[in-house]
This record gives sequence, C-alpha cells and structure tokens, in this order.
Amino acid sequence: MLAGAILTMETRQKIEFAGLPLAVYREIAAHLRQVDGVEVTLIPQSSKQFDYNQSQVEGLWIEYAGNSSSESRKRVEQILAYYQSRYGV
Repeated sequence: MLAGAILTMETRQKIEFAGLPLAVYREIAAHLRQVDGVEVTLIPQSSKQFDYNQSQVEGLWIEYAGNSSSESRKRVEQILAYYQSRYGV
C-alpha cells in the first residue's frame, strides 16, 4: 500500500509492504538513502500481539527535501517498483 501526505516544504510518503522481513526493509531504506534529497525512517511495528509471520517493521517514511528534484522522486519510484516486483508485494 502506498500513501502520501504533504507537509510544509517537504513531502512525506508512507510505504508499507505487508509481510516483508526486517532485513528487506533495511535494504530498501539503505537503497533509498542513496538518492539525493531523500530521508528514510523505519516505522516500528505498532501491533501489540506478536505474530511470527508479521514483519518487525510496519513500513517506511520517505521524506523529500523541499529542493529534491523530479529525478530523485522518479528514482525513488523506480526503486520501490523494483522491490514490489522482486518480492511480489
């Protein structure tokens, strides 16, 4: 599920991939952090009940700096599309 919200001078987007392991979330975050003008934060799981099949991470916050280019945003979308196709989420 992809969702986005507009903040002052920056764009913040929440990304969730159901069932994706923590290691893959970290890989995605590391990949996205290489894009200029992009900051990524892992969102901890908010569920109070442990489920072995559920990821330890609920999702990612992707924040674009106010001066980030359209190329940076396009690159982020390409990276996310890659992981969606690779992991079938």
